[in-house]
Amino acid sequence: MAWVHGRRVTVLGAARSGLAAAELLRRHGIETFVSDAGGIARETTERLDRIGAGFEAGGHSVRALEADLIVASPGVPDSAEPMIRAGGAGIPVISEIELASWFCTSRVTAVTGSNGKTTTTELLGHLFRLDGRTTAVCGNVGRPFSSLADAEPPVDMIVLEVSSFQLDHVHTFRPDTAIILNITPDHLDRYGGSFGAYALAKWTITNRQTADDALVLNLDDPILRTLAGLDDSPGRPAGGESSEPDADLPDLSGARPTSAHLYGITTENRPGAAGHLDGDRLVLDMHNNRETLMKLENLALRGRHNVYNSLAAAVAARVAEVRSDIVRESLESFEGVPHRLETVREADGIRWVNDSKATNVNAVWYALESFSSPIVLIMGGRDKGNSYEALKPLVASRVKALVSIGESAELIDRELGPLVKDHVIADGMADAVRLAALLARRGDVVLLSPACSSFDMFTNFEERGQEFRRLVNDQ
Repeated sequence: MAWVHGRRVTVLGAARSGLAAAELLRRHGIETFVSDAGGIARETTERLDRIGAGFEAGGHSVRALEADLIVASPGVPDSAEPMIRAGGAGIPVISEIELASWFCTSRVTAVTGSNGKTTTTELLGHLFRLDGRTTAVCGNVGRPFSSLADAEPPVDMIVLEVSSFQLDHVHTFRPDTAIILNITPDHLDRYGGSFGAYALAKWTITNRQTADDALVLNLDDPILRTLAGLDDSPGRPAGGESSEPDADLPDLSGARPTSAHLYGITTENRPGAAGHLDGDRLVLDMHNNRETLMKLENLALRGRHNVYNSLAAAVAARVAEVRSDIVRESLESFEGVPHRLETVREADGIRWVNDSKATNVNAVWYALESFSSPIVLIMGGRDKGNSYEALKPLVASRVKALVSIGESAELIDRELGPLVKDHVIADGMADAVRLAALLARRGDVVLLSPACSSFDMFTNFEERGQEFRRLVNDQ
């Protein structure tokens, strides 16, 4: 932290994370300039004026590179012009979470993975609060890390949801506990189509951890086992076939071995796991103590993917010395998160489910796997470069009708439509809800699970989910 004092810092991007980074820097008297290629909201410019930060909008001038350090917001890719120019000029670039970590004295539990991050992060926040600890949930969910990192007095616990974009430029970030839930193809458009580059970005969360830190890892994920050095053959699942949807096996040769204390979780009874299933029970085996935590049927969260999320949260909580009875109570009482397998309405025997947060193929795979009733599936949006091949067996066996929307509608209809009885392309969300209502019958589930980003039609997945909710409830 001392290094940055007396330096000039440029923040690229004036959205949520960029504004929070600028405010953090100015709270500590550091000269700050904010540069955004697009427009900056009036409320944001007023806040920047109040804190004494310079700013520009509509492009990046020479002034943006008159800096000793650049803080890149997660939405700014390495291919952006100022990032390329900064590299050429030798100006160091860091992410917003790297900056925030320089000022943070609270205990940090950081959660990443392709799916389940938000649920696990919010579950841990619920758990630590139930234990009586002052807790902030932030990062990729809720408030930016920078807005809370230097809080006075410091909170006891920070639970931080971290995306691959936020990990792209970390150098000293060292969470006390890191959780990696899974790694499956996502955001490949950002990583030049390279699954390996995306996987290595996720693994960066472990780079600065030491033997004093904890790493909670899904042992059933073949990519994670390879990254952790637990497999004999790179990328291959230990002990047979993976329970996860198939994925191309990437080149992971650039991964650093982790020094953290490893706490594995599994539903497949792999040896040495700290959290696993024994029949229908969640079992923890930690600190030379084996205990049956609870029955699966008592978990508040449903679906196999949520067993992993619950195990990860339970193990991380016990690492932080939360009593088992508090862990159990938390897992029984947690109410879930909006836009993730959220039941919006049940009417005329039809269940309407909002899974707008499912922005990649694997999230949809988990959603389809969670229902035994016939599904009318609404999919589509802006494609992220993923293959839909992994979905085909579940679509063929569980989906009765497919409604495709957005920029990717024709692609999805072409790839998955022939597998179902009825498939149509809708003209927007309102038309999709109307068509789904016509196709659904008593006992069916209408599931919005897009497998795509929302940016072709909506500001974010929350807005997409809210529009779906409104349309369903207005029927």
